[in-house]
Amino acid sequence: MSGRSLILPALLLLAACGSATSSGGSGGGGDVTPTPSPTPPATPPAGSFYTAPAAESLAVADVQLVLAQAAAQARADGRPAVIAVTDRVGNVLAVLRMTGAPASAAIPNASDGSAQDIQGLSVPAEAAAIAKAITGAYLSSSGNAFSTRTASMIVQQHFPPARSAAGLESGPLSGVQFSQLPCSDLSARLAPGPAAMIGPKRSPLGLSADPGGFPLYKNGVVVGGIGVASDGTYGFDPEVIDVDIDSDERIALAGTVGFEAPIGVRANRISVDGTLLRYTDTDYANLTAVAGASYAATVPALGNLSPVIGYFPLAAIQPGAVYGSEASGVRRATATEFTNGDAFVLTDGSGGNRYPLRPGSDAADVGVAISAIEAQRILEQAFAVMSHARAQIRQPLDSRAQVTITLVDTHGVPLGIVRSPDAPVFGIDVSLQKARSAAFLSNAFAAPQLLSDPSADVRSFVPATRSFLFDPAALTGQVAFSDRAIGNLARPYFPDGELGWPPGPLSRPIAKWSPFSTGLQSALVLSNLAQHLSFVAGASLVDTPARCSFLPDAAPGQNRLQNGLQIFPGAVPIYRGNQLIGALGVSGDGIDQDDMISFLGLANAATALGTLANAPSAMRADTITFDLGGGRSTRLRYVSCPFAPFIGSDAQNVCQGL
Repeated sequence: MSGRSLILPALLLLAACGSATSSGGSGGGGDVTPTPSPTPPATPPAGSFYTAPAAESLAVADVQLVLAQAAAQARADGRPAVIAVTDRVGNVLAVLRMTGAPASAAIPNASDGSAQDIQGLSVPAEAAAIAKAITGAYLSSSGNAFSTRTASMIVQQHFPPARSAAGLESGPLSGVQFSQLPCSDLSARLAPGPAAMIGPKRSPLGLSADPGGFPLYKNGVVVGGIGVASDGTYGFDPEVIDVDIDSDERIALAGTVGFEAPIGVRANRISVDGTLLRYTDTDYANLTAVAGASYAATVPALGNLSPVIGYFPLAAIQPGAVYGSEASGVRRATATEFTNGDAFVLTDGSGGNRYPLRPGSDAADVGVAISAIEAQRILEQAFAVMSHARAQIRQPLDSRAQVTITLVDTHGVPLGIVRSPDAPVFGIDVSLQKARSAAFLSNAFAAPQLLSDPSADVRSFVPATRSFLFDPAALTGQVAFSDRAIGNLARPYFPDGELGWPPGPLSRPIAKWSPFSTGLQSALVLSNLAQHLSFVAGASLVDTPARCSFLPDAAPGQNRLQNGLQIFPGAVPIYRGNQLIGALGVSGDGIDQDDMISFLGLANAATALGTLANAPSAMRADTITFDLGGGRSTRLRYVSCPFAPFIGSDAQNVCQGL
């Protein structure tokens, strides 16, 4: 771990501008609402730290009402729309195409006018609407409600994204948009029989930063999301200071009437580094009165249900899965699956754990692979750290952190996945991405496998990294890269956020960078995304395989980044002496909390086991320094842990010296 004194002025500025970027006045985050906030969550049962969400779900009549209300707003605004509704685990319950709605949505070009990666593409409007609905559902929980406008705020080159914020570090979740990918081997696809409702489902475009997606709640429990495409654009909001009039956002917000997020957990009540997040630029009071809207008066008068290849084939509304049930794909662990009674796991719909504890598959490469007992101890210790950690992105204050924790070997094979009861769903796929990313870029195979990719663009990141690090042998296992260090190298400015500096070697230059084109991360999956969108549009009969990137196999049918690369903090590699043997990834709360749970959880497991550990200090990426000239220098960062992180404890600097 190491600090960066050169960014202290930027952090002070960020804290000072918090009030300027908070929702207020007519852009007040949607706090004018017909229903009050629910009562606080129930006290956890004896012996537990958490209360599982109540068994709520969207009924067919609920979905019909959401569609009718959104369509009524669209008609009042003269903006016929495509409207999608999903449940909490991403099942598409309905897609309504209003008469006259746009067929597609255009992704904007880069700032220099170029079309790098998926910039400049025109995507099916249905795909855009589904991605927005999934984003609202996946980023939210009983403790936080995030919209796609919230997502826009936290994935750009500066946080907060505004002209006045130039020079500040990138958004804390920069890169999360390239998760839940349609090529992911974790995210489920449409299937018949008992697996029909298994989640988390994939998204056609990953997570969305385009305003017009919100979570849906019943009795304080997130049950799904709504997404709208009406304006022909699939972009993001580069200026958080102003207040926009966005047709997609107005229509989607109208659809949430009666299913609103509780006021107290909306993003505009949650701060990051002194800045309140943004939920919406539209207040409920500024919408058309949609009370009384009915599905019978909507279909077919205003439009019809629209089948979407790979997502909504039936043209008939489906009820949502009850999150936490076997049918949803996420349920409470049994005592034989995990020792902590608060633990939840992924399930196959028939009672089987999709990712049970298991030993590593890579003994031929590493000598002594992670054993099943070691896997259990690592996950137990990380879960214990999470259970005592104070959350960053949840309300009320002093809530406990809730995350998903994933352990992988050096092949990227999951050795176990466990999560808390109400962790946001997006963290399932992301925790696996993070773990695989740390294991891959710390591996001796990283450079050779990237240089074997069929894309010259992908291959170009290896010499760029070696030149940047002044190391002709970079990416061959000599350095332990955490996901925070990977993120440092994957930002469009290095040092992060400072104008006038070149990009990190894993990033696009700022003139070609956008949330749709981040660098190596987006280059690895460009062909997968193009293939899938062609499939969704009906132009191809062949979908992307359930394996992201075209890297060589580490084992038959398994590459090391099978669900994509992730570039924001929350994962550390695992070593036995100087030998890399795997990685631990965490996602679902603030990035410092994610870092701490992975790093400290592994350190505690190392103390208990005595057979493995965090990377040796001399190998960690924070030993790499850069001379910035003028007497300034900086270094990569390894992890950053909260200063006083635990509820009911005065412990400070808990990662120091480990």
